[in-house]
Amino acid sequence: MNYLSTRGGGFGKGRTPLVPFLDILLEGLAADGGLALPEAYPSIDRDTLDAWRYLTYPDLAFEVVRLFATDIPAVDLRGLVLKTYTADAFGSPEIVPVTSLGGGVRMLGLSNGPTLAFKDIAMQLLGNLFEYALAKTGRRLNVVGATSGDTGSAAEYALRGKQGVAVFMLSPAGRMSPFQTAQMFSLQEPNIHNLAIDGVFDQCQDIVKAISNDASFKRAHAIGTVNSINWARIVAQVVYYFWGYFKSTSTNDERVSFTVPSGNFGNIFAGHVAREMGLPIDRLVCATNENDVLDEFFRTGVYRVRSSTETVATSTPSMDISKASNFERLVFDLVDRDPARLSAIWTTLERDGRFELADRAWAARFGFASGKCSHAERIATIRSTYESSGVVVDPHTAVAIKVAREHVQDGVPMLVLETALPAKFNETIREALGIDAPAPPRLEDLLDRPQRATSLPPTLAAVRQYLVEHAS
Repeated sequence: MNYLSTRGGGFGKGRTPLVPFLDILLEGLAADGGLALPEAYPSIDRDTLDAWRYLTYPDLAFEVVRLFATDIPAVDLRGLVLKTYTADAFGSPEIVPVTSLGGGVRMLGLSNGPTLAFKDIAMQLLGNLFEYALAKTGRRLNVVGATSGDTGSAAEYALRGKQGVAVFMLSPAGRMSPFQTAQMFSLQEPNIHNLAIDGVFDQCQDIVKAISNDASFKRAHAIGTVNSINWARIVAQVVYYFWGYFKSTSTNDERVSFTVPSGNFGNIFAGHVAREMGLPIDRLVCATNENDVLDEFFRTGVYRVRSSTETVATSTPSMDISKASNFERLVFDLVDRDPARLSAIWTTLERDGRFELADRAWAARFGFASGKCSHAERIATIRSTYESSGVVVDPHTAVAIKVAREHVQDGVPMLVLETALPAKFNETIREALGIDAPAPPRLEDLLDRPQRATSLPPTLAAVRQYLVEHAS
């Protein structure tokens, strides 16, 4: 399988129009600023679904990922997948448990990895893929990323101590929960660099994109990315949509829906890929917090970026995002994979801060729905979920549960994708329930561990200078 750029300009210095998986694994953005997508999504027939239904999670992951990473020998890929998805790393052989929350809603348990967040599912595999690819080529990589909470710790835990990789993670100073901050800043490995930016997440993300768009700087300093735009992360997330479907149905004649708490749109885009592959998904419901740029789009067809002053700091910091990095991939499919039209839309977005897809036939064609949730509604949802099922959920997952309840259909299981364990957001849990969220024993002393980070202003120049001085 080969990959193209959403904007049609190709990859690398030679602007190669089609490249294999390992090339885009290390590339990040395309040369024209576009995002990588496969030439065509693999098509899964009924016989394949039947064959996959009873596989273990690692075996299912191998079968899905191999369709996208055709340039990795099967024996090597199987070894990487089996090394990644272990009971020791994810708490149980099941890897991703499914829990009933009542009222037709179930939760896909994605937060049992090393950093207690769904991003571990993809990031742990990405770390092993990076090490594998770098060893094969003899290259080194300086990973530059931006995080609003969970991506940073998941990336750092996946890459700490890895050979050939250094990590430079930008985060908005004071905008993450104390638990999230401690998970990142307490790491002492010399290949981990935490950069606390005096601004909001979107400024961090803009800096990372600017670095990724500077082809000569990227080449000179071997810059790569682990943000949600990395295609390998999307592929790894596709797996648990198939897994959740198999665990929530008896036959492959049934349909399911998923509700996904969304910020950068990568997690729910993986569901779109699964459906395009042939997984019987009825609806994909995009759940947002008060920063509702995605909900507004799915309701109206208008995509309107918020300014940094309009981006609200909430009790769901991983969703405090006004520009969804992966949304370009969906729009590419919405405009029938026409790179010229996509490029024109993004030119309008950069000029006007908004665009509109007035003909909303795509909404029914692709089966998207949406909703949003306020802080008060999150608190009420955490409380009602605990009272009805005994399950404590984090505030991001509560956003999805609240929105999912509004979209449940008779006879169609609704799966909510868990974001994180509630211990990462204990202040909100105490507000909702009056109790502390339990933390895994290995992390009970996390907030007391020494922390280290470098404070920088929200400027491209400051971050570039730090990279020049510290890149491996």
